[in-house]
Amino acid sequence: MTTRSTRSPRRRTVVALAVVLAVLSGFVVRLVDIQVVNAREHVADSLALGLEATRPLYGTRGSIVDENGATLAGSILRYDAQLDPSRVDAITRKDASGDKVTVTWPELAAEIAGITGQTPDEVQKIVTDAKAENPDSQYALLTRGLSTEQYQRLRGLGIPFLYFEPHPARTYPDGAVAGNLVGFMGTDGPLAGLEEIDNDCLTPTDGSLTFQRGKDGVTIPGTAVEKPAVDGGTLQLTVNRDLQWYLQQLIAEQAQNVGAKSGTITVVEVGTGKVRAMAEWPTVDPNNVNGSAPEDRGSRIFTNSFEPGSTFKALTASIAIDAGGATPGSTVSAASKETMPNGATVRDPFVHPVNNYTLTGVLIDSSNVGISKFGDTVPAQTRYDYLRAFGIGSGSAIDFGEKSAGDLRDPSNWDNQTYYNTNFGQGLTTTVPELVNAYQTIANGGVRMPLSLVEGCTASDGTVTDVPDATGQRVISADTASDVSLMLENVATQGTLAKQVAIPGYRLAIKTGTGEKPDGDGGYKNGAYFTTMIGFAPAENPQYVVAVTLDEPSTVKSSAANAPAFQKAMTQVLKTYRVMPSDSTTPELPKFG
Repeated sequence: MTTRSTRSPRRRTVVALAVVLAVLSGFVVRLVDIQVVNAREHVADSLALGLEATRPLYGTRGSIVDENGATLAGSILRYDAQLDPSRVDAITRKDASGDKVTVTWPELAAEIAGITGQTPDEVQKIVTDAKAENPDSQYALLTRGLSTEQYQRLRGLGIPFLYFEPHPARTYPDGAVAGNLVGFMGTDGPLAGLEEIDNDCLTPTDGSLTFQRGKDGVTIPGTAVEKPAVDGGTLQLTVNRDLQWYLQQLIAEQAQNVGAKSGTITVVEVGTGKVRAMAEWPTVDPNNVNGSAPEDRGSRIFTNSFEPGSTFKALTASIAIDAGGATPGSTVSAASKETMPNGATVRDPFVHPVNNYTLTGVLIDSSNVGISKFGDTVPAQTRYDYLRAFGIGSGSAIDFGEKSAGDLRDPSNWDNQTYYNTNFGQGLTTTVPELVNAYQTIANGGVRMPLSLVEGCTASDGTVTDVPDATGQRVISADTASDVSLMLENVATQGTLAKQVAIPGYRLAIKTGTGEKPDGDGGYKNGAYFTTMIGFAPAENPQYVVAVTLDEPSTVKSSAANAPAFQKAMTQVLKTYRVMPSDSTTPELPKFG
């Protein structure tokens, strides 16, 4: 039997539970109203109060690598250091023995300066100026672009009012190696070279981390929403880093030895048209852009055009054979100076009696008169069409921003003198890529391959794009190419520079050119020349074309100035790619009929 005394506590307990349940139900209803029914309105209210924060997640700019994957341009983290002037004061820390010591602000400023490279006074002045401008300031920039090592050392000081903001930056591990091609970055983005041209490939897509904060600034757990960053793609070049380095040293040495304004060495793989090196002097170190003159921060190989001189005689010979029916043994009578049928005067670069030159002999002795007579066997329009097919006046297939193209005017605009001068590389201009491409055509059995500097762009998901076109175009027959190649071999063995260019064990084909330089007033500079030596090896099975150019060499003003660099460059190319020596010698062709 339940007594009145026992019923009363039970009743109170039930009532208390009912009240608790009612209160809890009220809380649940209110929570559902806040977090479900009116969630959007409350989120909007929190955003209005500034309780949502977003932090960028930086993607990494893609690397530029050579043909073997060696990094030419990469990305690292740099740090901007900031101070909170309102909190700058002495701090307490433990010394080496574990005792607490007080370090004053001037002492801290000296420690900071020892790491950042500033002076203690400069560090203190940053805080003083910030307070003077705004006594309540909580921000002052200490310095930008700190390395990871500097960042870690500054953090190790344990200064509570020193903060860091990381950001991606660019680095070039090999300095000036391929600097003319790779280009460089500025504070607002890419400024030159492939960094700028292929920026779409290299640029990352930054992500973000969005989260809710309490009024005390603490992140509310479970509110973070991440949008991942997407790294930039990897741009793979066709160049070989080690070969590029060697050739840059080589052309710098040779250009300075002969007092030239500048010099270049270009290497192209015959069968593919892939550029294996494009070395220049002077050039730019992307790590220290201001250390070079503005005119040296691009690529003269792509931007400069010039009269090719006698290197063009190989093209005229190709046309005379392919379209005019000539052979390496065909002959013409040539004096050192002649008046041509249309009244133009043509001179050879040296005095000689009337010679009965073979076409081979014309190339060996580099006779302007002789090659003009062979060129005269083909109509002007035909010569023009062949030169265009060789790529002269078309620029190159390589996308390199503001590149130049040769100036090959239509034959209708040729005067009597130009009609003949174009046979031996005057009255027109070309560029290094155009000339190299023309010789690649001869070396490749008459098929011109588009030059390429980039293998492709590999995105972060593995997708490969920007793969260059590799479709060749036949320009001359294989027999014509073989004949011209053999004649150029005889230039290498019988010409005046035979000993300087010889590479033991290898058959070599070469041609030189000494082009006059315009003075800007319709004439030519006195005693100023643009010299070229170009050739390929092994001549019986060509693998690589090498071209060496010098702008206004002063101690040796002919293309003999190019011979030492050409010989060393071709030797290094053959070593780098382990090209087997020739198993035969060059058949000797007659110079005279």
